Amino acid sequence: MPVISDPYSFNEEDLYVDLEPIFEHPLFLKCEGFNFAGSIKLKPATEMVEAAERAGVMTPDSVLVESSSGNMGVALSVIAASKGYRFLCVTDSRCNLSTRLLMEALGTQVHVVTEPSPDGGFLGARLDYVRRRCARDERYVWLSQYTNAHNWKAHYHRTAPAIARWFPHLDVLFVGAGTTGTLMGCARWFRHWHRPVRIVAVDTVGSVTFGGTPGRRMLPGLGMSMRPPLLDTSYVDEAIQVEEADTIRTCHRLASHGFLFGGSTGTVVSGAIDWLAQRDTQRLTAVAIAPDLGERYLDTVYQANWIQDLYGDDVLTTDERPHAGPRRDPGSRTVPGCARRPGP
Repeated sequence: MPVISDPYSFNEEDLYVDLEPIFEHPLFLKCEGFNFAGSIKLKPATEMVEAAERAGVMTPDSVLVESSSGNMGVALSVIAASKGYRFLCVTDSRCNLSTRLLMEALGTQVHVVTEPSPDGGFLGARLDYVRRRCARDERYVWLSQYTNAHNWKAHYHRTAPAIARWFPHLDVLFVGAGTTGTLMGCARWFRHWHRPVRIVAVDTVGSVTFGGTPGRRMLPGLGMSMRPPLLDTSYVDEAIQVEEADTIRTCHRLASHGFLFGGSTGTVVSGAIDWLAQRDTQRLTAVAIAPDLGERYLDTVYQANWIQDLYGDDVLTTDERPHAGPRRDPGSRTVPGCARRPGP
């Protein structure tokens, strides 16, 4: 029985969903939303804060400040509340209302940027605001998740080894690309593993992470309006982009089977299924990373009016809408490339 004294000490690393009964392609989804911050961002947030403490950057008078579209802000809110730091999260109007309210409930001051920068979009405007605050007050400590190496190191030390422990014969790993901390940490770790693993980065259309033309992006989490400073494409075998409408459809298809995931997960799963559909996957072991769950997206991804206003009336087909009726129990099956969980 786990007994903890601080909220960042607990994180369920070893939960996977077998998506083959839903999508008819072999794919295991690593669920990263089962901790007190509700997302994978708890790991890099903890690593960055503790590194700053070891370096003597953080003092009792320090005020944490970070730019975030949501999940990193919540993770730092949890840690700041636990450690007694003040925290300013700089976000923008795309951040889900429930996420902003959650941060405020934890004692965080939230500043919402409402106008994008002419050159850098909303992210550029957020970063400009952070820089101005830091220049005016030396108490502010900016962890800078976009440039901080401890972002990717958290996944090098924890996320990738956790996957390898249960999937020793892994062939392909699908990772969403935001700051690219998760992507870079996992890619670096598997580059030096005992067998080759294909690393497929999943991005959203409108993002310029891997080049291309910037465009409208309404879902927070994945995608960037500038090239991520942490990104080293030499570790990435392939990068694919997903339309936000396909993200919405995938989220609703998962929900119709009882799995409520966030927009980033819908993007990663949609890209992974399309990739697998084009290949012979009979002997392939594939894993995708789900950054969070779906409760914080009830007023966006799962809200009919929001979807219709942004993506049109026909974005969801009958198959993607929730429906009643019993489902066939898929039963047990052999899981290729997956280790057995040790007995009690």
